[in-house]
This record gives sequence, structure tokens and C-alpha cells, in this order.
Amino acid sequence: MDGHALQTLLRRFGAEECSQEPLYIALCAVAADDDRALALLAEAPPEQRKANLLLAALHERVLAGAAPELAAYYPSAGGGRQPDAGLAAALRACLDREWPALVQHLRHGATQTNEIGRCAVIWPALGAAAQAAGARHLALLDFGCSAGLNLGVDRYRLRWRTDDGAWHERGGASVAVESRWLGAAPPPAEAGWRLALRHGLDPAPVDVTDPARLRWLQACLWPHDARRRERLAGAAAQLADLPVTLTQAEDCIAAIEPWLRGLPAGVQPVLLTSWVLYYLNADDLARLRATVDRLALSHGLAWICGDLPALSARAAPPPMPVLPAGEAPSSLTLWTLRHAEAGRAAERPLAWSHPHGRWVSWL
Repeated sequence: MDGHALQTLLRRFGAEECSQEPLYIALCAVAADDDRALALLAEAPPEQRKANLLLAALHERVLAGAAPELAAYYPSAGGGRQPDAGLAAALRACLDREWPALVQHLRHGATQTNEIGRCAVIWPALGAAAQAAGARHLALLDFGCSAGLNLGVDRYRLRWRTDDGAWHERGGASVAVESRWLGAAPPPAEAGWRLALRHGLDPAPVDVTDPARLRWLQACLWPHDARRRERLAGAAAQLADLPVTLTQAEDCIAAIEPWLRGLPAGVQPVLLTSWVLYYLNADDLARLRATVDRLALSHGLAWICGDLPALSARAAPPPMPVLPAGEAPSSLTLWTLRHAEAGRAAERPLAWSHPHGRWVSWL
């Protein structure tokens, strides 16, 4: 990508994806006019050359205490300064002082948000997978799992508020996930299934007991969102009590079949991807789809996928929902279920959602 393309990428991200984060709106605009910031973004490999990776790298330096000029603008670091004319100079100071660390993040990092807010839709999606397979015991493989926090989906307190203002909830854990439940479909009932096995795959799984790795997860969050920070910290603490296995795999697609072959009898295998396809190149996306379809027919694998509709659905996506007031249509997430049916791999759209699970529109 040339400089103009990188500028366009940053400006578009700031205009379309950051409606809830005024600091990032301003920072994307400033970075788009800074040659060194553009050079930093160009250090990322093509599949990771995303504005949010650059923003996460800067945020990590702020949280590490290495960028005091920028920290004044970050609520996550105790700052309260609104974006102003001094933001450009603060960015340049951070780039000058922290260039080696920032280059490392861009070359080798990934935006491993591990957003447990998505559990508001992952949980009913697992119920749909169990129902489609007639199964009660599920083995869940989170592909691109980061720290594996979404593998605790059934251990969180999930609360959905319906259009009439009523709350529906399950679980009693201290870590709570709240979401709007849109439309006429009834909210989830108690599960007739259970998670028997939890496994995660990632090229670089995150050990949340490592303060630097946990700080990177925090850096991938929006600076103003204190609730998400608190929820992430609680989920990270709770992970220690979960029977979770995380595996590092350079080729996560190739690792799916060995996982399947190692499962005990009597469990329904379910693959989960949430905002992973967005980072795959065209060849790997095609290979993942072909692998899942083959394993659906040979091993009964079910695939729950939440991503951009052009990626998660192979057919035309269903009509979009009427969004809650103040919500932008950018980054709408479509959730689909793909599984074996009548001797072929069939796909069913499950839900639309906010990318971080703030609302769910079940289909």
C-alpha cells in the first residue's frame, strides 16, 4: 500500500468505525497527516495492516507509562484532555521516543481484542448448534482464541434487555455481559446442553498471567470504555478456574482435524470464529472454508462464524435490522451456523450483532 492508500485507510477507519471514541477519530486524522505514522503502519504485514493495530500499539505504550504526552488524552491512563491542536505533537513525541517498541508491535502484533461481550450472541449460537445436531455435550474450539476468554461463555452472567425494557438473564457469575435483544424472537432460555471440552487455537495465544500480555489485550480496547476494561480484567482472573487448553499453532487451519480426531466419543465438535476471517488472506479463507465443509461431512463439525457479512455468509445475507438509536451501521457482524445436513454442508444465518455484542438481533 502506498502512502495515499494508508491515509485513506486511517481516515476511513476514524470516520466509520470510531463513532464511540472521539480520541480515535482525532488520532486517525492526525496520523493520516504524519509521514512517520504512515511509515509505522506500513511495517505491518499485509493481513494485519489495520488502523486498529496502529492504535493498539500507541495505546500499549501509553498504558506502559512510556508516552506521557499522549497519556494526557487517554481516559484509560487517567487523562482527561480533549483532542486539540497539541495531539499531533504528542503523537510525534511518542513516535520518536518509542519507535523500536512500536515497530515490534506492528511487525509481530495482532489486535487480539478477545471481546467477551460477543458471548451475548455466542451463547445462543451454541444452543442453535446443539439443537441442529441433537447434541447435549459440546466440544468447543475457539479458532484465533487470543487468551481464550470466550471459552468461558457459559460461566459469565449474561443479561439481555428486550424492547419492552425487561431483563432476561442466565448465570450468576460476577463477570456480567449486558446486551440489547432486538426484534420479535424470544431471548435465550436456559441451556439444554453443556460445554464438555474447551480448546483454543492461536498463532500467539495470550497468557493473561503475564502483565505485558494482559496489557496488550487492554490496549486493544477503546480508551474511554471503562466497563470493557473492568470486564476484561474480571474475565482474565476467572480464566484460571476454567478447564481450558490453549494451543499455539502457526497453521491453525491444519490444526483443526487433529483436534477433531482427539475428541472422545459422544461430544459434538463446534468450531468458533469471531472476527477472525477479516484477518485471513483470500487463499487461507478458501482453505478454511473447504476444510470445514470436508470435516462437517466426515466428522460432523459445526461452525459458528461471526464476522463481516461478506465473509461470514456465502449466500446473500439476510436483511439488516433496525439499529438502536445512536448505533452506526459500520462493522455490523453477521453470525452464521454451518453444519452437515442431508449429506451436504448447509449454512443458516443466526443473528446480526454489534461487533462487541452491545446488541443482538436474532433471526
